[in-house]
Amino acid sequence: MTLSDPVAFLRGLFDRAVEVADPMRSLAQHLPPRPEGRVVVVGAGKASARMAEAVEAAWGPCEGLVITRYGYGRPCRGIEIVEAAHPVPDEAGFRATDRMLDLLGGLGADTFILALISGGASALLVAPAEGVSLADKSAVNAALLASGAPIDRMNTLRKHLSRVKGGQLAAAAYPARMLSLMISDVPGDDPALIGSGPTVGDASTASEARGILDRWLVDVPESVRAALNRPTGVVPPGDARLSRVENLLYAAPSQSLAAAAEMALGAGWEVRLLGDALEGEARDVAREQAAMALKDKAERPEGAPPILLLSGGELTVTRRGNGVGGPNAEFSLALAIALEGAPGIHAIACDTDGVDGAAEVAGAVVTPATLEKAKKAGIDPQSALAANDAHSFFGAIGDQVVTGPTLTNVNDFRAILIG
Repeated sequence: MTLSDPVAFLRGLFDRAVEVADPMRSLAQHLPPRPEGRVVVVGAGKASARMAEAVEAAWGPCEGLVITRYGYGRPCRGIEIVEAAHPVPDEAGFRATDRMLDLLGGLGADTFILALISGGASALLVAPAEGVSLADKSAVNAALLASGAPIDRMNTLRKHLSRVKGGQLAAAAYPARMLSLMISDVPGDDPALIGSGPTVGDASTASEARGILDRWLVDVPESVRAALNRPTGVVPPGDARLSRVENLLYAAPSQSLAAAAEMALGAGWEVRLLGDALEGEARDVAREQAAMALKDKAERPEGAPPILLLSGGELTVTRRGNGVGGPNAEFSLALAIALEGAPGIHAIACDTDGVDGAAEVAGAVVTPATLEKAKKAGIDPQSALAANDAHSFFGAIGDQVVTGPTLTNVNDFRAILIG
C-alpha cells in the first residue's frame, strides 16, 4: 500500500492497532504457570471470551464462567461463555452475573481465581443494587449513553447502583486468591474505571454519584435515586477483602497507537501523536483536529513527507436527534464538514471493538470526495450531524468501516493523513 491508495493504508493502520491488542497474541506472556489446586476463571467484557480462549490455549481446559457481548463468543473447552446485551444490559447478563457471584461465594483460600476484564464489562456484569430492577438499570445505561457524560463519570455512577462493580466481584471471592488481567478501554488506563472496576477498590461516594445525575441531567427512575440515598456496597481501597487480589493491566490504547505509528514511520511518514486519552464531544474534537490538519497542509513544504495525526481516547456524543450514530462516525462527519473537501487529506475513525455507538459498524473514513458524494446522494451533512445520524450518512455514501467482532477493545482509533 502506498499513497496511491491512502484509504487502504489508513485501514491497514487500524487493522494493525487491533491486531496488537488481540488477546491470542498478547495475553499468554502475562500468565503465571498454572497454579496447583482448584483454578476458576471468571470475566466479562467484549474481549473476555477471546481472553478465555487464550488462557485455555496456555493452561488447557479450565473451570469458569465469562460473559461477553452477543456475537463475541469463542470456543472454549472448559470455561462457559455466555453472550449478553451491550451497551444496555439484558436478562442473559443478569442471570449469568448471578451465577458468577454464586460460584465465587463458595470458594476457599486455597482456590486461585483468574479474572478477565475488558471494556464492556460495565453493561455485561449486571447485579443491580437493592431496590433497583433490571429494567431500572437498563434505563440508567440508556440515559447515560445519551447524556454526553464522560466514561469515568458513567462508571462512577454504575458502581453505586451495582452489587458487583467497584471491587465487589473480588470481595465476593474472598478469601480466595485472585489475579485480574485487564485490557484498558478508558482514557488514562485507570484500572478502577475499566469495566467499572469489579476487582478494584473505589473511593467514590454515593453523593458523587447523585451529583453525576444532576450535572448531566440524567433522567432516571425514582428507585435509582432512592438507592443512591442508601449505603452502597462499593469496596474502598485497603479493604481486607481486596488483600488477596492482584490487578494487572496488560494491554492499553498506547500500545496500539505505537504500533500504528511504527507502521507509518516505516512508510516514511511524519507522525504526530496527539494523545491516547482524548476526551470531549466528538464534533468539537473533530473541528479542532480539522483545524490542525488544514494548518499543517498549508505550512507543509513542497516534497515533504506525508503527515499523520494519530489519536486515541473515548469521545462522547450528547444525543440531540433520533439518528443512528456513534462517537467515531460523528467525529468523521464533523471532520468532513470542517475540512470542506480539502484536497490531500484523508482520515479514519473507528472503535477497536468493531462497534461504534448504536450500530454494528466500527466507524468511517473521510476523503476529499466525502461531501461531493453526499451531494450526489441527496444527503445534507449538516442535517445528518444535527440528527446524530452519522452512521446513516456514511452508509449511504459507502464509506463505513465494518469489521465484525474484533474480539478486543482498546478504545477509539483516529488517524488523519495529510499528503
